[in-house]
Amino acid sequence: MASPPRRVSSLLYSLLPSSLAPNPLFHALPIYPLLLSSVFSPSPSPSRSLSSSMAPEIQQDGETLPQNNNTYTRDHEALHKTKVTVVGSGNWGSVAAKLIASNTLRLSSFHDEVRMWVFEETLPSGEKLTDAINRNNENVKYLPGIKLGKNVVADPDLDNAVNGANMLVFVTPHQFMEGICKRLVGKIKGDVEAISLIKGMEVKMEGPCMISTLISEQLGINCCVLMGANIANEIALEKFSEATVGYRENRAIAEKWVHLFSTPYFIVTPVQDVEGVELCGTLKNVVAIAAGFVDGLEMGNNTKAAIMRIGLREMKAFSKMLFSSVKDSTFFESCGVADLITTCLGGRNRKVAEAFARSGGKRSFDELEAEMLQGQKLQGVSTAKEVYEVLSHRGWLEFFPLFATVHEICIGSLPPSAIVEHSERKPEL
Repeated sequence: MASPPRRVSSLLYSLLPSSLAPNPLFHALPIYPLLLSSVFSPSPSPSRSLSSSMAPEIQQDGETLPQNNNTYTRDHEALHKTKVTVVGSGNWGSVAAKLIASNTLRLSSFHDEVRMWVFEETLPSGEKLTDAINRNNENVKYLPGIKLGKNVVADPDLDNAVNGANMLVFVTPHQFMEGICKRLVGKIKGDVEAISLIKGMEVKMEGPCMISTLISEQLGINCCVLMGANIANEIALEKFSEATVGYRENRAIAEKWVHLFSTPYFIVTPVQDVEGVELCGTLKNVVAIAAGFVDGLEMGNNTKAAIMRIGLREMKAFSKMLFSSVKDSTFFESCGVADLITTCLGGRNRKVAEAFARSGGKRSFDELEAEMLQGQKLQGVSTAKEVYEVLSHRGWLEFFPLFATVHEICIGSLPPSAIVEHSERKPEL
């Protein structure tokens, strides 16, 4: 008997949201990456249309079209394919585009092409960054040495990049998002789905506003979030990692995001807790700043572990005081304790905070960021400021000594050594 076409594997995968419903126990099994690797078998043909022997008869205007009408089949399928745009092209944005692009080639419900909006820059060579990305299939500034996939197209025009997209992936520094949303108002259809990979929050007169909420309110669209223990360069090298998708009500769209991001080396789990997932990704950067101070002062691993524990406790308390819907279990997902650990061990916030402490606080974070990060942005310092504003406004400072101390060290009101000199007090929820 002839073996079935390899095309079937990707067709089956597009039909598997319920049978591959992400289950934490299932994900933990060693067989799961092997199962995914078989599901993600490469296709022999980029067109991904059914062979004439498999194609059903199609009714059009009362007439039955022949089974081998491949031209009609391709055109019919193209009308219903989902187009994806990545808004952002830094280190993490480029890795996200790489993950997504590998899957749009394999999943028949998606257009192959993935557009990536690039904030245009001129490289030292004089070449535009967008042109360099499209010529080299590589973000030579923010992710050098990694091929993104030939179906990734860099576009410096934001309006053009999002035009016609059904799914938008936002991954920019959080301080730029309000301006980006204002530019897109009235240009996004209400049935478009969004996901935010952005760590941070906006603090307004009426209180804190999560980035996913900002996107939903400004653009009138649903917005999920993706957070996790994700050092971008390690994922770019296809080292095994996990992430968490936070969603509100629609499990089906959460599973679609899961399928769009999942690879054999990047396992994604959905959790119905947008605020919890997003706040974990936001607040862990503040704790990572504290961990960097500990490293810079050579206080040792015991002290660092204590700072991480206190930080996790404040993360949980702050999240639940802001949003009563936040689930305790969320802090045990990849977006929670796992992300906190990896960021405190290897993230850019920890790295720059270490240099700040070694200088005795005499070199500013802006100076160190420019010197050490090659254009990437810190999130922890600005997030610490935003958290401090919320705590001060609501009279909660005494309940969050670590968060408060991090901000006061960052602005020079306290020396780096103050990170272990505060008195610990448990938040009273």
